[in-house]
Amino acid sequence: MDPASYPYLPEGRSFLYVEEGNPFMQEAKGYALAHSIDHTVKTGSVVVLGGAIVGRGANGSDWHDTHPCERARLGIPTGERYDLCEGCHSKNHSEVRAVADAARTGADLSDAELYLWGHWWACEPCWDAIEAAGIPRVYLVEGSERLFNKQHPDNILGTYA
Repeated sequence: MDPASYPYLPEGRSFLYVEEGNPFMQEAKGYALAHSIDHTVKTGSVVVLGGAIVGRGANGSDWHDTHPCERARLGIPTGERYDLCEGCHSKNHSEVRAVADAARTGADLSDAELYLWGHWWACEPCWDAIEAAGIPRVYLVEGSERLFNKQHPDNILGTYA
């Protein structure tokens, strides 16, 4: 995928891609489906170090069940100003949660990998958490720009069980 097509990508960084059947991607998917409380865009992340999962995270917040989204009200584009809405805040993103979970182990994550299922890019606060942890590789599902992109007509958002 052309890096210019991502809503956000830090300079010098890139995504790697694996088949959905990859065992770590399957773990991220399973965690998303079991633990995400976002009804439309379920995402899950796992942090892998030395072939073992050391961190897990799923997205979501129940904020939007009872409160409108301030970002939507203001017409804020995807990937921007998550700080304006409690429900959208990056603390509720799977990547940030997985990195925090992995950090609790005290392990050096400078050779770790993050597998992200359910999204086709990572926002700036998520990249900030990934980079602060020293995680050098981030994997997405092959075809994620189609499967998980709200703008793509072939997306599967909201259709998985």
